[in-house]
Amino acid sequence: MRPRRPSFAADYIGETVDCFRQALNSTSIESRELKWANDVLHNYFDIVKDTPKIAKARKAWEQLNVERADGTSVPYPHQQLPKSTITTDALHTLFRRRRSVRWFAERKVDREAVEQAFELASLAPSACNRQPYEFYVVQDSQRAAKIAGMAGGTVGFSEQIGQVIIVVGDLQAYPMERDRHCIYIDGSLAAMQLMLAFETMGISTCPINWPDIEFRERLLANELKLNPHQRPIMLLAFGYADADGGIPYSAKKSSSILGRFIDDEQ
Repeated sequence: MRPRRPSFAADYIGETVDCFRQALNSTSIESRELKWANDVLHNYFDIVKDTPKIAKARKAWEQLNVERADGTSVPYPHQQLPKSTITTDALHTLFRRRRSVRWFAERKVDREAVEQAFELASLAPSACNRQPYEFYVVQDSQRAAKIAGMAGGTVGFSEQIGQVIIVVGDLQAYPMERDRHCIYIDGSLAAMQLMLAFETMGISTCPINWPDIEFRERLLANELKLNPHQRPIMLLAFGYADADGGIPYSAKKSSSILGRFIDDEQ
């Protein structure tokens, strides 16, 4: 906040402390997330002025007796961001290089490379940093082709897909119905970043639309043993491109068609 109010977040700080208490006892919370929450809450109570609600939350926080971490996970000035060495021309080349590949060589991608791409994809923005998605990886060629065929729009090439990632959204991240569309926004942002990360590693991809059809949802849910709160967002074929495989030419809309400067229309 600029300027920052002396007291803020009073209406939900108690709930936040309670969530942190539950996270301490959870076996599914990632350690970096827990450290981030620890840093933020320590920083919050350092700077905020008490109101009755905040004082109550502060008491609950102090009773947890959580040791202060190194404090590096709090907001920092923009000027501390790493300097970029990527030019617009270089980024343009990467974007042109990233094409939807449907014909792959029979060569598996090493798990280490996939995990590195996931690390890069995790830097994509998401609402409240909730990252409400997971990447399900299938590298068995028969099973990957079967799953790709479930999408319905892969006739003619699904049998050739030997590796596939299913981006799965987690509705548990959003308790309010109004926010449940966020899994599709956040999952898609991460998927785009994942595709570009793969491309820099010489690994090609093909995003596959997942249809909003109930029986197909059930097929994939049964195949992956998804929970009721999980939803498929999209599929992503990946692998090393067959050098002789065809790439469809894609004519893109121009900026003059895509962009509308509303101020000029008044």
